[in-house]
Order: sequence, then C-alpha cells, then structure tokens
Amino acid sequence: MLSPTLILEVGVAVFLVALVGLLANKLRFSVIPFFIIIGMVLGQHAPQFWHIDLSFTESKPFIDFMGRLGVLFLLFYLGLEFSVSRLMKSGKSIVTGGTVYVLINFVSGLLVGWLMDLPFKEMMVLCGVMTSSSTAIVAKVLTDLKRTANPETEVIMGMIMFDDLFIAMHISFLSGLILTGGTSFWAVAGTSLLALGFILTFLVLGRKLVPAIDKVLDKKSSELFILIIFSLLFLIAGFSETIHVAEAIGALMAGLVFADSKYIKKIEGMILPYKDFFGAMFFFNFGLTIDMYTLGGAVGWASLAAVVTIIGNVASGYFASRFSSMKPKTSFDIGFTLSARGEFSIIMANIGKAGGLMPMLQSFVVVYVLILSIVSPLLTKESRTLWTKLFGQDATPIKPRKTLSQLEAGTKE
Repeated sequence: MLSPTLILEVGVAVFLVALVGLLANKLRFSVIPFFIIIGMVLGQHAPQFWHIDLSFTESKPFIDFMGRLGVLFLLFYLGLEFSVSRLMKSGKSIVTGGTVYVLINFVSGLLVGWLMDLPFKEMMVLCGVMTSSSTAIVAKVLTDLKRTANPETEVIMGMIMFDDLFIAMHISFLSGLILTGGTSFWAVAGTSLLALGFILTFLVLGRKLVPAIDKVLDKKSSELFILIIFSLLFLIAGFSETIHVAEAIGALMAGLVFADSKYIKKIEGMILPYKDFFGAMFFFNFGLTIDMYTLGGAVGWASLAAVVTIIGNVASGYFASRFSSMKPKTSFDIGFTLSARGEFSIIMANIGKAGGLMPMLQSFVVVYVLILSIVSPLLTKESRTLWTKLFGQDATPIKPRKTLSQLEAGTKE
C-alpha cells in the first residue's frame, strides 16, 4: 500500500534539490556535487519531522525509479548531442586524442586498483570509473567560461565522444561480468560481443532509419510527438536490458539515431526539461544510498585517484594538442576540463552495488566524484593563469620599428 505522505515526501525532496541547486548557481559551482551531498545528509540518518520522514524511507522506491529515468534521459540527451553523422565526421580528434585519453585513464585505474589490492571485478569497475569523464559538467563549464568557440573545444568534445562510446561498451562488459552472473571467459565475452553488436547495429542502421522516423513524426501534435519519442526510447532501452545490455546504452543508442532527424531541435527542446529534472533526482537518489559516516576510509584512496586522474588527463591533453597542431598551453585547458567525473562513474558504481561487490567501492566513487566535480571546474577556470605561472607567457613577436627614412618613403608612396 502506498504511503499517504508519498506525494508530500517527494515534494519535499524536489524542493530540497531545487534549494541546493539555487545555492550551487549562486556560488557558480557544478550542481552535481550539491545534489549528491544533500542526498547523503538526508539519506541514512535524517530525523522524522512532523509527518515527513527526511530519510525518505517510504518514498525511496519512487525516488529510485525517478533516478532510473534520470539515467535514461541523461544518456538519451547525450546521444542527441552527438549523432551518428557527427561521429563519422569528427575523425582525427576522436581517434587519436580519444584513444590516448582512454589508454592513460584506464591504465591509471589499473594502477590504483593494484595499489588498493582489489579483486578483478572491482578493478574493472574502478577502471571504468576513472576513465569516464562527465559530459554534463564539461558542457556546463565550457558554456559558463564562454569557451565553446575556442579551437580546443572541438578537440575536447571529440575526445569525450570517443570516451563515451568506450564507456558504453565497458558498461556492457561490466553487465556481462557482474550482473548476468557470467563466470567463464566465454560467457562474459558472449555478453560483451552481443552488446557490441547491438551498438554497431544502431550506428550502422541509424541513418537509414531517420527518414522513416521523420515520416512518423511529421505534422503530429505535441502530445503525439512526445508520446512517440518516449515510447521508442523506453522500448529500445527496455529491449537492450532484456538481452543483458545496460538500459542506459539502449537510451544512448536511441539518442544517436534521433540526432539525425530533421526534428532534432524540437526533440531536444521537449527532452531537456525531463533530462534536467530526472537527472537531478538521479544524483540525489545516489546520495540517498550512501552512509556519509562510511566515507572516511575511502578519502585517502579517492584523493590519490583524483590526483592521478588530473595528471593523466593533462598528459592526454598534451598529446591531443600536439596531434591537433595546437599550442602546448591548450594541454591544461583540455586536461583540466576533461578531469570532471559524474554521471557515468555513478552508473558504474551502481552496477557494482547491484552485483554485490565491495561496499567500499561505492564510498570511493562518492568521494572521487565529489572531489573532481568541484576541483576540475576550478582548475579549468584558472588553466591559463596556472600555465603562465609555471611556464611564463608565450613569446609574442616584436615588430621592428621603422626608421625615419622608411616612414618618409612610405608617406611619399
């Protein structure tokens, strides 16, 4: 039986999320860590106030479902931003810079996992967590700092697109390794290959499906338009889950297909409010699952991992700037921007939790995400200043002064 205070509790939860969102905007910080923190503060040890249980025990299943929808809308919107055609055209900035970025960060995950003496499954989750940049934070930082038109931004977005595709396949691998109970190499490999085939099918057939999708959407009322979009999103995500491919990957692939539609602007406009609302509830719900008193043991390892991530990302930024024939100072812009961690890291932490992996992994991810979601935007904002302090200003060519005779000759001409 549903709690008689369910709607009231959900209303209080949404109100508190909005409140900390306003605070984050006032402080000019990313809202993601604020959503997680308010969830942690309330989740495990909050008191009951009047008829409202601030630990949200009764409303937790409903909030959890909203968080699940948040994952779908976040990944669907991410796919809308990229599109199959854009992936095909991005070329060098994706393949070269993205490959170096993934390799450096994945190896960093292996190093930290080895130092922590983690079992294989936990280490694979950790590698994914440390490889996955937060597209949401990166996009917000670039917009807030008015750097969207800068030449390095194209490189950043190319690298993050490659990273997101890698993470999509890695999540599918983790699903096969952890959630399906696969113990043999062939069982895990089979699930991973099925996921890869699912992804490639959407990438190849995406363009061919666009005309049919546009025909269905043509001249439909707003209610029918959004019903068609939602039905296809949930059907694709739900189908992917039935074949042991993470539902988030199905949502991402659906977004990639819809991104080439001539109605893309209308789709984005309709989806954006749902992405923002349910995305906020996703981060809040993640915070609710964390006991903040258990985080102490993860602070040291998470801090070390954050430092390793920043150093590795600056290194990948250096190689990316060289591949793209850009100035060395852009390596700081690229590396610091890509150091942010957020939604994908949390998705993989939730896979680990669902698979019964070590609880310490959850605590690690919380501290790790909080550190980098706060520090990365700050470093990005000061990237030019830090470069100047460490390496000095770029030498600017000094124009030779003209002599009096040259000036006179120029005047006569």
